[in-house]
Amino acid sequence: MAKQKASYFCNDCGTVAHKWSGQCGECGAWNSLSEAVAEKNGAGSRYSGYTGSAAHNVVALLSDVVLEAESRTKTGIHELDRVLGGGLTAGSVVLIGGDPGIGKSTLLTQTVAVLSEHHKALYVTGEESLQQVSMRASRLKASADKVKCLAETSVERIIAVADKEKPDVMVIDSIQTVYTDALSSAPGSVTQVRECAAQLTQFAKKTQTALFLVGHVTKEGAIAGPRVLEHIVDTVLYFEGDTSSRFRIIRAIKNRFGAVNEIGVFAMTDSGLREVNNPSAIFLSRHESPVAGSIIMVTREGSRPLLIEAQALVDDSQMSNPKRVTLGLEQNRLSMLLAVLHRHAGVAMVNQDVYVNVVGGVRVTETAADLAVLLSVLSSFRDKPLPNDLIAFGEIGLAGEVRPVPDGLERIKEASKHGFKKAIVPKANIPKETAIDGMQIIPVQRLHEAIDYIQNS
Repeated sequence: MAKQKASYFCNDCGTVAHKWSGQCGECGAWNSLSEAVAEKNGAGSRYSGYTGSAAHNVVALLSDVVLEAESRTKTGIHELDRVLGGGLTAGSVVLIGGDPGIGKSTLLTQTVAVLSEHHKALYVTGEESLQQVSMRASRLKASADKVKCLAETSVERIIAVADKEKPDVMVIDSIQTVYTDALSSAPGSVTQVRECAAQLTQFAKKTQTALFLVGHVTKEGAIAGPRVLEHIVDTVLYFEGDTSSRFRIIRAIKNRFGAVNEIGVFAMTDSGLREVNNPSAIFLSRHESPVAGSIIMVTREGSRPLLIEAQALVDDSQMSNPKRVTLGLEQNRLSMLLAVLHRHAGVAMVNQDVYVNVVGGVRVTETAADLAVLLSVLSSFRDKPLPNDLIAFGEIGLAGEVRPVPDGLERIKEASKHGFKKAIVPKANIPKETAIDGMQIIPVQRLHEAIDYIQNS
């Protein structure tokens, strides 16, 4: 049989070429040609990626489609179920990424060990030997007597074994080690990762197998390989946190079956990952006496509010260009908030270095942290501690106004449950019908109102 010739297609315009070149002859894009599997059909060559099952090719009215009840399989790990949207869905493909050693394999080993009690589970490893996987399961004290394990990197052989074993849950650790014989490029390349992920996804959809894919990350923190990998799968989960810290956070970046930005919090122990049922408690460090530059803000991650300590340090700058350093917050937003503080509150920090840190390694992306950040910066600048029982949240506009944020009542209730007595909140977030016992609410419309309260308290 004649050797199959490789084909190349342009990532920008989709043109198929029979040999590689540095520039696409159709659209002129540079370095856009990638190797692909070409199949002959009536329309010529095409890329043999994921095409879906035959049922997907049937044209039907949406009103005629019969809706089936969505069944969820509990993984036995509550925090993981929360991030997944309530549990595993049959035929779903979940991509888990994170830094090396952060706990991806540990979490999946614990998950398949629990699921194997009532479901057929297959753990495919391409990075470790079977002995290494068994040693990890023993160290975690995971009941893996019913977990079947396979050490293989060929996607054709993996699918053949899975088709024979018919597992309900399958883990591929990792997708960057898997390759297909149809491509000549090395495992981990863009084309290999895309083609292998497409074949595994097609298998999962046809057989209703819940599939976990482990993905390596680049030094920038993104999943290594093509961006299309994240489009193919149903759910993308990222491990966050410093490997030197015992706490780990799983965040849903994409989820077709649940809420996006939902998080699950875990603590790494000698026996594996342990769930943290009350995340606010671990991010709060109550000082014995009030400390300048520290304040508690209430942020919302997914479906629940979190109480997190924000710390600020303002010091005289020894350089002509003062530093603006943030950990857990966006640096450009801090620069904008300092400009608002100067323009509408008359507080200039043009010759000051400003450092802001979110305790616990949490990454805060929502604008509700604006007010708390500015109050902590001002507290450090004036060396005036804020009350220990005070919380604050609210978005700061460029005109100096304090804008309301979603779910204000839930944030105030969460703070009240942890013993806080005062809350500086946007005026539009004041509870209109429900009074919260023991909580003094200070409504503000402008930034200077919040600053005046802090100065006079």
